Amino acid sequence: MSLGHPAETAPPPPYSVYSESCPTRLVLDRLADKWVTLILVRLAEGPRRFNELRRGIEGVSQKVLSQTLKRLERDGLIVRRAFPTVPVTVEYSITPLGRTLAETVQALARWAEAHIEAVMAAQAAYDAQIGAQASRATT
Repeated sequence: MSLGHPAETAPPPPYSVYSESCPTRLVLDRLADKWVTLILVRLAEGPRRFNELRRGIEGVSQKVLSQTLKRLERDGLIVRRAFPTVPVTVEYSITPLGRTLAETVQALARWAEAHIEAVMAAQAAYDAQIGAQASRATT
């Protein structure tokens, strides 16, 4: 930039998550799903078969796991490989694109594990405060 000339401004980014019509919101919606986070973290550790994933992620139903894997495959974050065995063996692995996301998701999972006690303490304090206010309002 030279003196006397107006400052050049960078072009606006092609996408903005703050725009209602932005397709990036679909990605954020996908990431808000706890199962997506847990599946990506597991697959970042290495390829897994369906039942191996189901056993390794407590609480996920077969139906939800299947639906989530299909969405992640459609998004290009994981790949499904079928091997010609009897019965057919299916393995899921993370793609290079999925790996870039898994790094961020892993950090989020570690943060949750490291700070859950502080979050639960804050929730208990909040609930106690709200309870005390409600009690004072009814007396």
